Amino acid sequence: MATDISFMIGGEAGQGLQSIGYILAKSLAKGGLYVFANQDNESRIRGGHNFFQVRASAKAVQAVSERLHVIIALDERTMTERRRDLVEGGVILFDVDKIETTESTETLLGVPFERLAKEKTGKLIMANSVAVGATLGLIKHDFNILKTVLNETFQAKGAEVAEKNIQAARAGYDYIADRSRIKFRYAVETTGEPTDRILISGNEVIASSALVSGCKFMSGYPMSPSTPIQQFFASKMRGHNVVFEQAEDEIAAINMALGASFTGVRAMVATSGGGFSLMVEGLSLAGMTETPVVIIICQRPGPATGFPTRTEQAELEFAIHAGHGEFPRVVFAPGTPEQAFYLTSKAFNLAEKYQIPAIVLSDQYFSDSYFTTERFDISLIAIERGEFFTESDAKKLGEYKRHLITESGISPRLLPGQSWGLSVTDSDEHTEDGHITELAEVRTKNVRKRLKKLELIRREIGPPYVYGSVDAETILIGWGSTYGPLKEATDLLNGQGSRVKMLHLSEIWPFPSEVLAEELKKVRSLVSVESNSTGQMAHLIRAETGIEVDSKVLRFDGRPISPSYILREFQTIG
Repeated sequence: MATDISFMIGGEAGQGLQSIGYILAKSLAKGGLYVFANQDNESRIRGGHNFFQVRASAKAVQAVSERLHVIIALDERTMTERRRDLVEGGVILFDVDKIETTESTETLLGVPFERLAKEKTGKLIMANSVAVGATLGLIKHDFNILKTVLNETFQAKGAEVAEKNIQAARAGYDYIADRSRIKFRYAVETTGEPTDRILISGNEVIASSALVSGCKFMSGYPMSPSTPIQQFFASKMRGHNVVFEQAEDEIAAINMALGASFTGVRAMVATSGGGFSLMVEGLSLAGMTETPVVIIICQRPGPATGFPTRTEQAELEFAIHAGHGEFPRVVFAPGTPEQAFYLTSKAFNLAEKYQIPAIVLSDQYFSDSYFTTERFDISLIAIERGEFFTESDAKKLGEYKRHLITESGISPRLLPGQSWGLSVTDSDEHTEDGHITELAEVRTKNVRKRLKKLELIRREIGPPYVYGSVDAETILIGWGSTYGPLKEATDLLNGQGSRVKMLHLSEIWPFPSEVLAEELKKVRSLVSVESNSTGQMAHLIRAETGIEVDSKVLRFDGRPISPSYILREFQTIG
């Protein structure tokens, strides 16, 4: 029995790859396996070469595998181009009536997807369910699990639609079972044990965390790969008493969020690098007016439109330094579903406690991937809204001053509309009561006041995650979505005799300089692993600690870093 098996569904845009992939992933997860799924799409409505990859294992996995055991080819291009990625004994499933081949080998397994769908249900559109059924039949997965998943997936479309999809899947499953000559060596054994794990995408984690963390307003303009966050939040408007507003552009989106936040509502926006570029003036407005806001940036390759549906980590320094003028912010970059859930909540808390913008950096790889993870503990989510000016404060202190100079740099907030005070602020430099000023001494005091918060925020930043050999000679440094590939590569390298550990940063700004420097000094060699061309984390480490990173493993072709990629590159520098 294989304990680690990878599937790829390949074809053109519009052929339903995502549906097949998601149903396959969910069925494997319900069988008690750990699942990681990612997708690779060209930026076109139809055509091109796209694929959805699913990896299932008896052990936790959070990275893509370059070696495939089963390929479901929905077009001839997938069958010919991806064959090289098959392991020995791997199989390509394809529609024998649509893809012609004169080759007869154990590698190619023709299944009449559309014909079986037509015979069993009368609908060609059910061919994808035939493909899922054939795939799970090949690995001898429990059909009842697939039946449950299909019922859950199609229940909103009615019992008849769900039943027809089950019939189609059964046809594919039985077609494989009836061919006793097939001896596929990578059958997967379900655990048979109930599991509380869930299958969830990175975008869904972030949006879910925002909901349970008290976010009541979100605005945005659709931009991949952040759009699913907006769609998820919008879908919860009726049942969760929240508001989503699709703005006319990203400039309007962030200004709407700032307006909502000024009135006391927890608010956020979600975008990608191009959209964030348009939001930067609004970001500075948040800095000047000390208005809390959470900004989700789902990175993709640039400049300009770049690769709009692929992945990159090229906006770390942009997120940290964006905006005109100097003002504090926090920047997080989660690499696991758990980190994404709790750090998104922490971003809302820090934004309100310190009246600052808080940025959560994701990327296409993390945003669009699916993970199996334990259910999140909502009891750990504590909503901290910071200090507010109350009626009793008004009686003691008299007139309310929105930007009162305090020892901590934090001025109590007053929700507009209260009878005991007037909240005034301005995008120009202002006096303590919020009115425009050009006095030099006031300007100096205000800059110091705003930056003073950084020292308090720095105490809230958690340490990096360290994993691997206790007597390591080399540290692999990563951030954000490199977590899973780094962890697996660390295990593989140590298994080959190297002495390696990984250091992963998810809470990046303010930079944890002291704790990081202490950890980096313990080894002889530092290797930064990043999805960008310049080594932005390596540059940040040098700027903040004075420590030079020895080598870099970089990838910037729009494809995700895999454990195998790290191993290959490590050998060239080691």
